[in-house]
Amino acid sequence: MNQEKRVILMMASRLLGYPKENFKSLKADFDELIEEMIKDKKLKSELKNSYVPLYPLSTTELQELYVETFDLKSKVGLYLTAHELGDSNRRGAALIRLQRVINQLGFERIGEELVDYIPMLLEFLVVTPRTPDVERLERRIAAAISYMVEHIDQGNPYRGILSILVQHVFPTPTTEERKQLEAGREEADLEELPYPILYQ
Repeated sequence: MNQEKRVILMMASRLLGYPKENFKSLKADFDELIEEMIKDKKLKSELKNSYVPLYPLSTTELQELYVETFDLKSKVGLYLTAHELGDSNRRGAALIRLQRVINQLGFERIGEELVDYIPMLLEFLVVTPRTPDVERLERRIAAAISYMVEHIDQGNPYRGILSILVQHVFPTPTTEERKQLEAGREEADLEELPYPILYQ
């Protein structure tokens, strides 16, 4: 993974996390990081424009927007296995498998979020070595974020950073990967067939 993708992933992991009181101060850090690490002028501009819509909002307004946008039951939720399996009872097993993959690479989850919290997984992709399991995880995240971009409101201030991830970081999901994601969500409601987890 090249330097530019790592920068975008790290920024996205911060921007997609729950906005805390210091969120406003991150803008200067992002601006400086982009100037130092991103060489392409067009990408610099796109990156800065991706988070500009968030900053006119107060911290309270931003927190309310965050909860409204990324509600667990929405099509723009921030939990990977929720996209893949909805509320299915199979989600628990998928979380255990994902935790095992992360632990085998020498990392441990810090904090209270579930292991499939997408902002945390974006940061994981920055620091972890490339392995077949990580590459499969990346494709799973790519499918989920692509789905999110398709379903988030056009005017939502968070749309920009999600679109940047689709355009500049993640591979385009195959037709089969899209079908798997959509089928998994539908099957979660019916509790019929098991969803094909993409790693073992």
